[in-house]
Amino acid sequence: MIAPTDRTPLPREFFDRPVLDVAPDLLGRILVRTTPDGPIAVRLTEVEAYDGPNDPGSHAYRGRTARNDVMFGPPGHVYVYFTYGMWFCMNLVCGPEGRASAVLLRAGEVVEGAEHARKRRLSARNDRELAKGPARLATALGVDRALDGTDACASGQTPLRMLTGSAVASDLVRNGPRTGVAGDGGVHPWRFWVADDPTVSPYRAHAPRRRRS
Repeated sequence: MIAPTDRTPLPREFFDRPVLDVAPDLLGRILVRTTPDGPIAVRLTEVEAYDGPNDPGSHAYRGRTARNDVMFGPPGHVYVYFTYGMWFCMNLVCGPEGRASAVLLRAGEVVEGAEHARKRRLSARNDRELAKGPARLATALGVDRALDGTDACASGQTPLRMLTGSAVASDLVRNGPRTGVAGDGGVHPWRFWVADDPTVSPYRAHAPRRRRS
């Protein structure tokens, strides 16, 4: 359960910072999804930073499109994209408006509403796997493109909200290459996770395409 002291909403100023400051600071924070069944809360344990025009791995590297429009701000909004023709992934926009940086939410521990998450994640062998990976996290929370652009800092009723939670001590934060990012974007050590946490997803390097003979 979420402690009362951890339920304070994160202010927009939290996200209005450089992406490499925001990303590790999101570890231990709590994302709450309001569903018709009831709330589901996830304590974030793994994230990745994407730095817009400075980052070949970012969806915004080549500029603004209909797909990535939310990435350009304001900060504190949710950017949802569809990938591999079957999965949704969610990000939190950060930095000044127009900068197009965002943090991909890769994994977390379901700390409230696990019974609701299990209905969406029938293949999970245990609760540690409910949100172990970006697509699994989005599926467990029932996130799709309908939530693209949601303000996670808004007051009042909102389907997604970020709470302060308990920031992870710096000596427990690890970082390394991002998962599955190809080319120049794959060299950045911009994946951050909580050391030894069982909900963190396994690292997978980008698999280069085989040449056709």
